[in-house]
Amino acid sequence: MKTFTKALVAGCFALATAGAALAQDNPMVGGAAMFADKNIVENAMNSADHTTLVAAVQAAGLAETLQGEGPFTVFAPTNAAFEALPAGTVETLLKSENKEMLVKVLTCHVVGAKAMAADVQKMVMDDGGKHVIETLGGCKITAEVKDGMVTLTDETGGVATVTIADVVQSNGVIHVIDKVLLPKG
Repeated sequence: MKTFTKALVAGCFALATAGAALAQDNPMVGGAAMFADKNIVENAMNSADHTTLVAAVQAAGLAETLQGEGPFTVFAPTNAAFEALPAGTVETLLKSENKEMLVKVLTCHVVGAKAMAADVQKMVMDDGGKHVIETLGGCKITAEVKDGMVTLTDETGGVATVTIADVVQSNGVIHVIDKVLLPKG
């Protein structure tokens, strides 16, 4: 019986340590641990900094897609990024009659591949300082590295900075950004 108890305690310790290791491998986002064994939507729902993004993803009907196999890279704007848009923009986008535009804006933040920060930085360097990334929404965003930080310029000239990179998900990776990327006209 002692052997069984020791094995059970050791097994529980191993599971607890593995769970802690998964959380430690990823940075905290929005005050919550991000887990590499959860998908993009599951982790985003736990971030206090991404409630607007989660609401928008749900309103656009994209939650199921972003819970899918992927791989995806999501440039995830914070609540503050959405708040920085002109007054009424978020409310307008969330209206059912504007679903097509909401989908376009959100998919301009998603790439159909897993691109870690080092991958993006290498693409930028290989392309002479700028690399154009095509998103699932058909937007072209230009990645650059400035002072060691990855920046993304959208089609309107808006510039977002990656503030938290390499948040690994079961179906890709999230990079937290400080501005909402917008498609042209």
